Amino acid sequence: MKNGKSIKDLQDEVDTYISQFKEGYFSPLAMLARLTEELGELAREVNHYYGEKPKKSTETEKAIEEELGDLLFVIICFANALNIDLEEAHDYVMNKFNSRDKNRWTRIDQEKME
Repeated sequence: MKNGKSIKDLQDEVDTYISQFKEGYFSPLAMLARLTEELGELAREVNHYYGEKPKKSTETEKAIEEELGDLLFVIICFANALNIDLEEAHDYVMNKFNSRDKNRWTRIDQEKME
């Protein structure tokens, strides 16, 4: 992965883009609907690549990468509209996983990796 934009950079970039339009951010319910729509599109692509449902010859080629990007954009819009700092949200969740779930999964034996 290339080094690049921070989460704050992403949030600022999306906010700059949305701020140029009078309509601004959609309502939380509209964004939730959009998030659901984008997640469905991602699920469809994953199913085409890894599932039992190949694409029809009439369907356009869309990459999983593109669908993840669409999903990320809507998540950032949602967070921005609600004044949520995604870096703080991420830190909160990682703290939760590192404390609550620290012994939940089988760890890779570090000696075997060396």
